[in-house]
Amino acid sequence: MDVEIDDVALGSTGLTVSELPFGTWRFGREAPDGSMEIDRKRGLELLDAYDDAGGYFIDTADVYGGGDSEEWIGDWLADRDRADYVIASKIYWPTRDGPNGRGLNRKHIRRNIDEMLDRLGVDAIDLLYCHRIDDDTPVREFMRTLNGLVEDGKVHYLGASSFEPDAWKIAKANEIAEREGWEPFSVTQPRYNLVDREIEGGYREMCQEYGMGICPWSPLGQGFLTGKYTRDDRNPEDTKAGLSERFRDNYLTEENFEVLDELRAVADEVDATIAQTALAWLRHRDGVTAPIVGARTVDQLEENLQAAAVELSDDQVDRLSAAKGGPYSHLE
Repeated sequence: MDVEIDDVALGSTGLTVSELPFGTWRFGREAPDGSMEIDRKRGLELLDAYDDAGGYFIDTADVYGGGDSEEWIGDWLADRDRADYVIASKIYWPTRDGPNGRGLNRKHIRRNIDEMLDRLGVDAIDLLYCHRIDDDTPVREFMRTLNGLVEDGKVHYLGASSFEPDAWKIAKANEIAEREGWEPFSVTQPRYNLVDREIEGGYREMCQEYGMGICPWSPLGQGFLTGKYTRDDRNPEDTKAGLSERFRDNYLTEENFEVLDELRAVADEVDATIAQTALAWLRHRDGVTAPIVGARTVDQLEENLQAAAVELSDDQVDRLSAAKGGPYSHLE
């Protein structure tokens, strides 16, 4: 694959990462028909393809595939120099039965981190995200616990995933951390794409103000921004639209199709695919560090990674930014 993935600074951490991280949320995930979306063999092939393209920033979570994602990444890393890769994972969702088998309470975090390290086969996770905010656990408790993981050498940096649009909750956690001399959240992972724009209501500006890296998930709007859906064919076979009424209600709207029209026009101008252009818009967006790409096949991954070579003019970025759809278009 003739593409060069550049290095970027991860916020103000001092850590350098790939500008297009590889997301492994589909590894071991059960499809609606009961099959596995990506099995171990395919997962290792995708990791190989990402590595061959020069990528080294890999994103996972303790619940992806019930732990399979971390385990497969660990198997893959065993044949490589661990120091060459930046591994991000997440913690929060239930991993066992019982009232303390989920969340950000100290008991769950302390137990889960050791299991995560064991599955990944590493001494430390480079970037540990809180997968969600835990309103049942005092902020002071989970920030102190997370700081302990850093002091123990089990985690290098901390991140907040899917806290949007509640920027104040991240700011509150970091204020407590700063006051106590603890490790703060230095990276965020919100949903952000051309039609999901809720972080533009203050969240993105907060991240820029405090030098926090932004690594968006769902950069293609759950597949809507690939161009697979049209006004005349809103339910193609074997797509999310055919299975999820919520997806159809949220994404297959006239406002969003107008965004897609502008995206298609810009894609034609720069001789790129619609998906590549949507990813390129994020790369050109102020404050965005590294949008997370995923794929079911090697061909899809290679196509998405080609977005690293797509350059947009200021006018093209502005046109796309102005074409707002979705329920959050009023925020900027």
